[in-house]
Amino acid sequence: MGPWHLYLMALLYIFAGIMHFIKPKMYMRIMPQYLPSHKLLVVLSGIFEVAFGVALLIPFAREWAVYGIILMLLSFLPVHFYMLSSEKASAGIPLWLLILRVPLQFVLMYWAFSYVNI
Repeated sequence: MGPWHLYLMALLYIFAGIMHFIKPKMYMRIMPQYLPSHKLLVVLSGIFEVAFGVALLIPFAREWAVYGIILMLLSFLPVHFYMLSSEKASAGIPLWLLILRVPLQFVLMYWAFSYVNI
């Protein structure tokens, strides 16, 4: 058994991943134009988020999930910077929130890293 916040993190990633399949257009709209195969990338990121969320709940897979989450969050940074580039890319999210999302990615990475060796 892990701490309650480990389960919270797992649920957040599972929920976020499922949302890629429920609302794919929302994710496609924020994809930088220079990235290829937007639909495939949205599907893959959803699969990875769900898989890493589930793997957090499996003790022998937890450390791999943590490193996967950190790499995934790093790979999402270009999307967050792209969303700052124009009103259309921002998807209607207020600028202050978009700016806050960038350092939040590093907080999420630190949170994930805190579960190494648990």
